[in-house]
Order: sequence, then C-alpha cells, then structure tokens
Amino acid sequence: MTIRRTALLSLGASLCFLLSLSGQPRPTGAIRGQVILKASGLPLHHASVLVPQLGRSVETGEDGRYEFTQVAPGRYDVLAHAHHFSDERKSIDLAAGGEVEVNFDLQLAAMRQEVTVTASGREETALDAFQTVTSVGSLDLTTRGGASSLGELLEDQTGIAKRSFGPGTSRPVVRGFDGDRVLILEDGVRTGSLSSQSGDHGEPVDASSIERIEVVRGPGALLYGSSAMGGVVNAITSHHQLHQHPHKGLRGRITGMGGSANALGGGSGNFEYGAGDWLLWGGGGGQRTGDYGTPLGRVPNSESSLKQTSIGFGRHSDNASFSLGYGIQDGRHGVPFAGSLSGEDNPIDLAYRRHHVTFGGSIRELGHHLESFDLRLNYTDWNHRELEGNQVGTEFSNKQLIYRGEFQQRPAGRWSGNFGFFGMARDYRATGAEALSPPVSQNTFALFALEQARLERLRFQFGARLEHNGYDPQGLRGRSFTGLSAGAGVNVPLWKGGAFVANFTHSYRAPALEELYNRGPHIGNLTFEIGNPALRRETGDGIDISIRHESSRLRADFNVFHYRLGSFIYFAPTGRIEDGLPEALASQANSRFLGVEGRAQIGIHKLLWLNLGFDAVDAELTRSSTPLPRIPPLRGRVGLDLRAGSLSLRPELALTHRQDQTAPNETATAGYAAMNLTANYTFTRQHFLHVFGMNFFNVADRLCRNHLSLIKQLAPEIGRGVRFSYTLHFF
Repeated sequence: MTIRRTALLSLGASLCFLLSLSGQPRPTGAIRGQVILKASGLPLHHASVLVPQLGRSVETGEDGRYEFTQVAPGRYDVLAHAHHFSDERKSIDLAAGGEVEVNFDLQLAAMRQEVTVTASGREETALDAFQTVTSVGSLDLTTRGGASSLGELLEDQTGIAKRSFGPGTSRPVVRGFDGDRVLILEDGVRTGSLSSQSGDHGEPVDASSIERIEVVRGPGALLYGSSAMGGVVNAITSHHQLHQHPHKGLRGRITGMGGSANALGGGSGNFEYGAGDWLLWGGGGGQRTGDYGTPLGRVPNSESSLKQTSIGFGRHSDNASFSLGYGIQDGRHGVPFAGSLSGEDNPIDLAYRRHHVTFGGSIRELGHHLESFDLRLNYTDWNHRELEGNQVGTEFSNKQLIYRGEFQQRPAGRWSGNFGFFGMARDYRATGAEALSPPVSQNTFALFALEQARLERLRFQFGARLEHNGYDPQGLRGRSFTGLSAGAGVNVPLWKGGAFVANFTHSYRAPALEELYNRGPHIGNLTFEIGNPALRRETGDGIDISIRHESSRLRADFNVFHYRLGSFIYFAPTGRIEDGLPEALASQANSRFLGVEGRAQIGIHKLLWLNLGFDAVDAELTRSSTPLPRIPPLRGRVGLDLRAGSLSLRPELALTHRQDQTAPNETATAGYAAMNLTANYTFTRQHFLHVFGMNFFNVADRLCRNHLSLIKQLAPEIGRGVRFSYTLHFF
C-alpha cells in the first residue's frame, strides 16, 4: 500500500505541477548550422539533427542547413545522424538571446548513434534514455531479410531471444519474459495480432518495409500498457511516423532479396512525397520462403509467404498536423509437425489477414506550459484461420479500436514531461476445434504521466500509470481489474560520455484473456489448458541498474536486473493427460527473474572494430525454487567489423550454452556455436545511397536447437545458407 500511495502522490504531484507552472518566459536564442557529406563535401539533406535535452529534432534542407529557434539559454548537446552515416555529437552553451553555429561532417562508419522515441515518447539517444534501449536500423533489418516473423528478426540482439513453433510463428522473448508480458507495437500502437496467446501464432513482419525497430528492455508500462514487464518492441514503419513536420520532396527505399537454405525471394518499395505542407506516402511488397533446411534435412511444412500494402496522406504544418493511413497484411505459413502432434494426417497451415486504419492529429504551441497534444486513433481487424488440409479447423477474429492522447509539457527550467490517456475496445472470437474460450469483449482505460527533472549533475525521472481492464465473456462471469504502475529512475553522468542509470518500477498486470477463460486441448502450446476465472492481478517490483559509455572509439553498456513478481500467473502441470496432451491449470505463485546483459563496440583501429555481447537470465518460482519453462540459456557473441572505404566485413561467432535448468516436463537443450559472416558495400551520392548486402549464416552447418522452441527436438534451427540483398535509398 505504501508503494501505491507513493505512486499516486507522484502522479498527482506531476499533474498539479503542470497546472501550476507560471512566470514570464526568458529570452530565447537559436541553434543553427550545416551538415555535409565528408566524402564529397556536398550538403546532406534530410539528415536529422537532434537536441536531446529539448526532445526536439529537425531535418536539413536541400542546402544541408538546419535551425532550432526559441531555445532557452543553457548547455545543450547537438547530434546529427542520417541513414548509415556516422553520427556526430557536439556540446554548446547558448546565452539568453544568443545564436550558436554548429556544423557537422558525416561519413560511413561502423558505429552509429542509437536513437529512440519509444522509451519516453520524445526522441532521445540510448545514452540519455532511462530505460535500456536497442535500436535496429533498416540496414541491419535488410541483412536479416528472410525472417517471416518478429522473433526471428531480433533473435541476435542482446537480451532478446525467440519463442517459436517454426519460422512463421516466432515472437520476441525479452529478458526471459514471453507472451502477454512483452508488448508488441507498430508505430506506438498495439498490432492486434494474437501472437501472445499461443506458441503457433506469430508476429508477421516484412523487414524490408520497416524504418527501424526499437526494443525497450525492462518495465516499460508507464506509457504503453500494463502488459510490458519484459519490455516493449516497437516497429516503426516510416520516417514521418517519427518526425511530425513538413517533408518536402521525394524520399523512399527500394529493396530486393534472395537466398538459399529456405528458397527466399522478395522485395518491397516505399516512398514519401511532400509538397508544401502536404505529404503522401505508400508502399508495398512481400516475400516467400520454402521449407527450410537443417543439418538433418528439410523441415516439412515450414514454408511462408507474406504480402503487405500501405497508403496514406497528411498535412504537417508548424502548428498542427493530421494524417490518415490504411494498411493490409496478408500471409500464410506452415506450422511444422502440428498435424502429427494433434493426431491428424494433414499438415496444418495458418492463413492470416490484418486490416488497419490509423488517424493521427497533433496541435502545437498550446501555451506557455504545454508544447503539444498528439491524438492517435487506430482500428485493427485481425483474422486468421488454421487450415487442416483444405478444411478450416479453427478461425480467430480479433477487432480492436485504440485511442491514445498525449500532452507534451514545454520544458520549463529543469522540468519536462508528458501525460495522457489511453483506451481500447476489443472484440475477440474463435470458432472451431481450438476455440478454447467463449467470445470475449475487453475494455481498457488508462491515465499516465511521466516527468523528468534535469539537475546540475544528474537527472530524475518518475511517473505512474493507472489502468483498468474489464472482461465480458459470453456465458461466463465477467472480471475487472484496476491497478497502478509507478516508477522512478536516476541518470548520473560519471565522466564524459559515461553514465550510471538506476530504475525502480512497481508494475501491475491484469490476467490475460487466455489465462482466465481457456479450456481445452491447445496444440500451439502442447498442453490441455484449463484457465482460472478466479485469478488475481499480477504485481511486480523491479530494479534495473546500468552503466554506459559512449565515445568515438567505444560504446558499451552493462545491465543488471532483478524482478520479483507477486501472484505470477503460469500454467502448472497437473500430472494428468487429456486428449493426449499434458493437462495444465492456470495457477499463481511468487517468482523472481535475475539477469545480466552487456554489449560493446570497441575501435581497435580506424579500420577494425571488435563487437561483443552476452546475456543471461535465471527465473524460478521462489517458494519451491522450481525453474520456469523456456527461459533463454546463457548466450554470447564475438565479432569483428573490418572496413575499407565503402566495404564492411563482419565475421561473428554466436555462442549458446547448454540449458539444463528446466521446469517439470521440460527437457534440457545442448549448447552450440555458430559462425556467421555479413558483408556490405555502400555507394553514396548526394541524393542516393546504394547498399549491396550478403549474409552467410551458420557457415559450418552446425546442428542448433532453440531451447525456446516448442518443437526443438523435431525441428532444429536453419542450416548453412546465404542471403543477398540490394537496397536503394533516395532522398
């Protein structure tokens, strides 16, 4: 109760502070300059320039120039970054009413700045963020082309593993958390898929159509939802989703790819065209794969196909903007061995379609105290059918309407922040053999606030989220849950480019629909599930400590986390067999998650970089010391980045330790070492960037089994193969 009262007082204090700010604005100044491409000396337009302390960014014009106006006096960092070029960061002092000129020369480089909007709702660097952030850009995503779902695309990132029932079904597992404890977003909004409910439901994604993916590890519930104890994964589809201001001219990307081991083929294109204050965008593409090969042979029924199209328009002026967009995603993938595991002769495929309509609006310059208000409405219609041969075995429908409003506070002295509201109306239905729950309506509403104070030698962040979830199942007793999540953090500079960051978070999570109401044989999780309508809400207390350093020759971070979850919800085996599957009952007990992770990029020579990474998680039920199922083993990566002009060669050794800390009815998994080699050749001009890529994976054709795969004994990971890609950026 003490934690809850403290969090509620924090939320109230933040809101009162916003309403009570007063005083005359101080004389402001300006920061301006030019960004050029070092190789040619020509201006670099459409480069982004960011002032992290303000949370403001602008783009360079045709002449490479940029400008920030109405900037309060103080000390600021100015960061320039663009595409795959190097980043530069400079510190300046701005006097009241003064002007400062800051110029940048960018070039191709091994180390690029990680920028995020997901952590705090304002654009900032990973060094400045309170949460632990991984940002994967379009170049790295394209190199990973051929991944047909989100887990496969991110599995080589520190702290992120994949759960799967085959290539098309994978989903990110963040710090050992899976399912409803990892929140998947697209452009800051929930995707509407059903991947959290079942091991054979994936999170489909076309890597070539995404601008970047941001992963916020650790409790990220304050801005986005209570289902985020493990973290938030946000796929950002296009540039205008990040920068809500006029974009004149044409920019876009065209990508083609192909590869072996799974007969990969695909391509995509997207564009943005701005004229005056108006912006039109669109794109489309797709990819297909066949059955993938392993050192033991082909995995039957592991093929996949995916098509996607999007279009939209908007108006972005200095004081207001709006946008309207529509997208459709259509795909199909096989679920290996699902037919035989369910006693059927026919293979089982999953065919899905997702429609989504999005409206966004923004108003700026609201007064002395509020900088902007952003409103987002999103309607998603997700449908997928589990096909047994030519017959539909089970059909799922998930329709949801989401609205989210957020106020940005104008920086006032040491203070900045945001607050807002969130709501979701969801209609879930399933019919057929695996319709494990009745139709359910779910309604969610939340209020949130996140405040930051920048003092002389450190920064504080604190905030809270009050959320209500209500379930109304057809023919069963409804349930409702209300809870408060709250957090506080400190970011302390240790030396130039170094920082110590510590966060404490108290979180709340309502039981998921499947935990409350499922009952029946569930092949996707290889259990006969029995939900529990009497479940209590789940609570968690987490501590996350990080040490970071960033300089021209070294970027590194080391993280330690410890979470204790009260009334942790899990499916406990009863020891009985129903319909040929182990019976499991939704139960609750206290648990704890303990882990470490670290990564580093080290400049040994201007042409040679060393890349290191590792992560480890230990999770158990505290009373019985019973390990939790499907927890990632200790993993490590050692790689080099050799650069000669426009050519980059990156050999890497991926190491996975044996996992023998297993739950009841779970088997141990052997460790392995896999060798990969990535090469890129980049050719630049003032308005074009050509990238030729090659990814030679599992070079030694090692037998690798993923401990988090539900069919690990039947389907090893992909064997030796190569992928080729070509991407043209025009801007």
